[in-house]
Amino acid sequence: MVSQKITINNPSGLHLRPAGNLCNEAIKYQSLITFTYEGGTANAKSVLSVLGACVKCGDEIEFICDGPDEAEALERMIQLVEEGLGE
Repeated sequence: MVSQKITINNPSGLHLRPAGNLCNEAIKYQSLITFTYEGGTANAKSVLSVLGACVKCGDEIEFICDGPDEAEALERMIQLVEEGLGE
């Protein structure tokens, strides 16, 4: 299991489009990909779960990846957030 914290930097947070981009990328990996936010946990492969976390710009989340391609998955999730999730 690997994990890393990151701050969401896109102005509108994880609304529908960036949540969809995150999920579309996460489902490419075999590993379980989740993130924690304010004590809750969201499944990065589920748009409803990501939207339900209500993550806004400036909020810090922690990605947690567990599985055969966990390091690669974590690296890609962090890269995606740093790039603004396609916005």
